[in-house]
Amino acid sequence: MTNIFVTGGNGQLAESIKDIESNHSNLHFIYADIAQLDIADFEAVKRFFNGQTIHYCINCAAYTAVDKAESDQETAKKVNMLGAKNLAIACAEKKATLIQVSTDFVFNGEKSVAYTETDTTNPIGVYGATKLEGELEVAKNLEQHFILRTSWLYSENANNFMKSMIKLSQDRDVLNIVADQIGTPTYATDLAETILKIITTNNQEYGIYNYSNEGVASWYDFAKAIFEESNINIKVLPIKSEAYPTPAKRPHFSVLDKTKIKNNLQIEIPHWRESLKIALFQIEEKKKT
Repeated sequence: MTNIFVTGGNGQLAESIKDIESNHSNLHFIYADIAQLDIADFEAVKRFFNGQTIHYCINCAAYTAVDKAESDQETAKKVNMLGAKNLAIACAEKKATLIQVSTDFVFNGEKSVAYTETDTTNPIGVYGATKLEGELEVAKNLEQHFILRTSWLYSENANNFMKSMIKLSQDRDVLNIVADQIGTPTYATDLAETILKIITTNNQEYGIYNYSNEGVASWYDFAKAIFEESNINIKVLPIKSEAYPTPAKRPHFSVLDKTKIKNNLQIEIPHWRESLKIALFQIEEKKKT
């Protein structure tokens, strides 16, 4: 039996792993959220790892409040950098493999073609900077690591853009949505499946990988698709980022090139719109239970 420790145990990606864990009877999952383990506390991490056998750690814990991070740099750094470092050191001591979930925000968004794993990083905000620092600490402290950079994560679980759009449509006739930030929505279940494939195939091609769904969209495109697939009649207007100022800057272009992970794992990645249909279906199914 392979033991897998998942941090951020009540977060979106961890919940998506829970949704599919029954498909992997040879894997045993251990989940912990901050109430059970503060990954920024090295002694607590060490005790946790000493208390059980862990073969893989999937670090889903992160400070993801992009705007709040601008004024709360200390907490963001503790979770995103120090937490990742602590897990990497603990994994090294126990000869475990760490799968670190990272972000497209490590790039500045000034390219016009998809980012590869070897492109120069240059984050434009605290969130991206602290996630990049976490990547560097993982790579420095542990050979057996996978860093998965992803983008625009959503699912039927937790709070995310898709669910916010559906909720807003219930009491509004018109929505203004940013149309000049370009990337790719990523269904958390697709990312979860990819992570578990790394584990079940005992992959040892360690390093940095990009993973998102296929295709390209703006937030405006994404919102339009959500309403179209849900048969929600609402007017959606495109606006520029300047019309919706936020404390943190967002990359204007953060499409990720997935060639490396597709070749390594021999996988086909679904188009974001196909995965969106599945996520919306799952929302309806969960309403029935």
